[in-house]
Amino acid sequence: MKLLLHRRWATLFLLIIAFSLVACGASRATAVSPDGQRHETEGLASWYGERFHGRATASGAPFDMYAYTAAHKTLPFGTKVRVRHIETRKSVVVTITDRGPFAEGRVIDLSYAAAKDLGMIEAGILPVELTILNW
Repeated sequence: MKLLLHRRWATLFLLIIAFSLVACGASRATAVSPDGQRHETEGLASWYGERFHGRATASGAPFDMYAYTAAHKTLPFGTKVRVRHIETRKSVVVTITDRGPFAEGRVIDLSYAAAKDLGMIEAGILPVELTILNW
């Protein structure tokens, strides 16, 4: 009887560990920054360009549509991010200099130059994966 009870506890413990590992694997769509804040790493990207060219960004720098920059809701300014088109696997590296996007369901707004390299100018939005290269 005592051995059976220990086996049940061992089985329960292993199930808890297994479910924890599965849950960790399912959270691939977020990253945790050094300050403990969570950031989305998959979703839809959009782009912005001429209308904002030369205007001040949230970081204070003027927006240059020909530079490899982007807007993100929460990543710290200066963060380098690789943005990869999920379907074509093309990628660009951008620096976060602005806040946005403010359209629902989007995780990053790319400059015209970055969007052009990903082939998204006409489509306007596309599914991407973000890899944070440095904070």
